Amino acid sequence: MSRIFRQVPAGGDRNFAYLLADGGEAAAVDPLDPRAVLEAAREEGVKILWILNTHGHYDHAGGNEALKKATGAMVAAHESSPVPKDRALRHGDRIPLGDTEILVLHTPGHTEDSVCFLWEGKLLTGDTLFVGKVGGTDFGEGARREYESLHQVIGRLPGETGIWPGHDVGLAPSSTLEKEKETNPFLLRPDFESFLDLKKNWAAYKKEHGIP
Repeated sequence: MSRIFRQVPAGGDRNFAYLLADGGEAAAVDPLDPRAVLEAAREEGVKILWILNTHGHYDHAGGNEALKKATGAMVAAHESSPVPKDRALRHGDRIPLGDTEILVLHTPGHTEDSVCFLWEGKLLTGDTLFVGKVGGTDFGEGARREYESLHQVIGRLPGETGIWPGHDVGLAPSSTLEKEKETNPFLLRPDFESFLDLKKNWAAYKKEHGIP
């Protein structure tokens, strides 16, 4: 059975859930709409063994209980996450899926428990990185930690890495890291101070540059 990767519209604020599968074994990421994820799994003929959350906000973890009840899957989230979980994740952990593994990258900023999942060259970025934008933070420690996560963790991955965000609020549903480094105004900022300045003045910047 071939490997499967599906981006699943999940309601909420244009949320995306994801279905990853190898050898009939599947993981559901941020399944806000359990029915949509279950339907995708049924269409692909795979069994959901893992429910993974990029962070604990309700619009990413709100479907966990119903999907766990329907599938018996194990819930996994970062060790600092408030999400009820069967496995607490740390940076660098690997989650088995068929003959592959899902790599966990801790990327705090939007929330302390934010993680990204790297699987087969695709990075599920949750609310850390969108296409042409970044996730919301405060203007203090959260912003600094997001800046560090973007440059010291995500930014060190290969340029061809796919970027698959948690919401369809960017300029496209997906991108690549190379393209984001070339075009994303937040990643183009040369230092934290200018990154923070853009965050504080984002509404004006969007208006000036015609960004939706």
